[in-house]
Amino acid sequence: MSLTHGWLVISLQLLSAAVLLAAIGRRSPRWLRVWLPVAVLVGGVCAALTFWFIKDQGMSQDPAPAAFWVWVVGLGIAIIILGAGWRGAGWPRRSAAILAVPLCLLCTALAVNTWVGYFPTVQSAWDRVTGAEPDRWIDQATLADMQRRGVRPTQGVVVKMTTPDTESGFSHRQEYVYLPPAWFATTPPPSLPAVMMFGGEFGRADDWLRSSNVLTTLDDFTARHHGNAPVLVFPDVGGSFINDTECVNGPRGNAADHLVKEVVPYVTSAFGVSPKPENWGVAGWSSGGTCALMLGVVHPELFSAIVDIDGQLGPNAGTKDQTIGRLFGGDVSAWEAFDPKTAITRHGTYTGVSAWFAVSSDTKPEYRPGDHSGAVPTPPAKWDTDSENHADIAHAMCDLASSYGIECAVVNFHAGHDLQSAGYAFADALPWLAGKIGTPGVKPIPMPGAA
Repeated sequence: MSLTHGWLVISLQLLSAAVLLAAIGRRSPRWLRVWLPVAVLVGGVCAALTFWFIKDQGMSQDPAPAAFWVWVVGLGIAIIILGAGWRGAGWPRRSAAILAVPLCLLCTALAVNTWVGYFPTVQSAWDRVTGAEPDRWIDQATLADMQRRGVRPTQGVVVKMTTPDTESGFSHRQEYVYLPPAWFATTPPPSLPAVMMFGGEFGRADDWLRSSNVLTTLDDFTARHHGNAPVLVFPDVGGSFINDTECVNGPRGNAADHLVKEVVPYVTSAFGVSPKPENWGVAGWSSGGTCALMLGVVHPELFSAIVDIDGQLGPNAGTKDQTIGRLFGGDVSAWEAFDPKTAITRHGTYTGVSAWFAVSSDTKPEYRPGDHSGAVPTPPAKWDTDSENHADIAHAMCDLASSYGIECAVVNFHAGHDLQSAGYAFADALPWLAGKIGTPGVKPIPMPGAA
């Protein structure tokens, strides 16, 4: 049963509306003149404060669905009805008022889920709450046993890995790696390419695995390519659900050091993937797309392929000044070290790096081969934009990157800004990505729009 659309969501919304109306019930004219407007006003204030908080924290460039604002207002109304309408009401109305608050809160949460798509179905939500995992999710001890017994799975497996934090001091949660069937073909395993994957601003390392179609995409891909696919790495960049590091080093944790100094070396050592930058890629959605872009341009010595799905211009925790204060403790030079525009212009011309920008906004596709003419690159005139439109951001970044030698394409995936849609965008990019980083048995193909 879907938790993002369909009969269950509609039924819960109708039930909540009916209970809220029942909580209001028949009241005295004076009560209706005084308290009902107050309840509506409080609901509106709740919505305004929520809007301000989301904007102030830089949580999302995409507007929330209308249902979210309706139920934020409804929640404020329900709270006032419960408090102001308790005296003089019979137990049926009191019971309705008590029930209306959690129901409105539930509908608000469902609207948020529709917005971001973290729980596509009831089963996915239940699995997350109970900690249930699919059969093909194993630990490293089980993996070692499979290798000893020469097991050759027909589908890829997800391994829960234990990465160190000795370099970064970053306290992270469980992290994961996907091993395609080809990894099990030989002992020791072949030196496969790898892709590091990042989810949205709030979440966990396994969001891609649980909330998108990425495993189905990989099953289909390996079936077409004799078990071959890149190794996918799913690191934790938050440490906790509410900690937004934007993959940088700062007061919220040294997430960048964890990724480049611990995760990459550990995966290379523990799973035998290639250590060469031409065999590594980074990919992500929303703030994870920003992470992928930032890591790719800051560390071309580690990564050669970037898939940025609905990312932003750079690490974002509000306005520029708020971002510098919140993520970098007010250190402008630290912000510059992780700002993609600054990193690109300081680095100079890149060689062998490509970036795929996938956007959910309507836009005209664009391909740029990367300028290696030897001329001194300059940022394009259209770079300076305050737009929060994903297409504007992608075109501006592609224009800038290509003027510094980075081949890039802007591709529309005609879907929403949620994890399920991001899964489809990744499926579109995977054939190019796998070929770009040298996956065995996968023929390199040009970017969309390239000759």
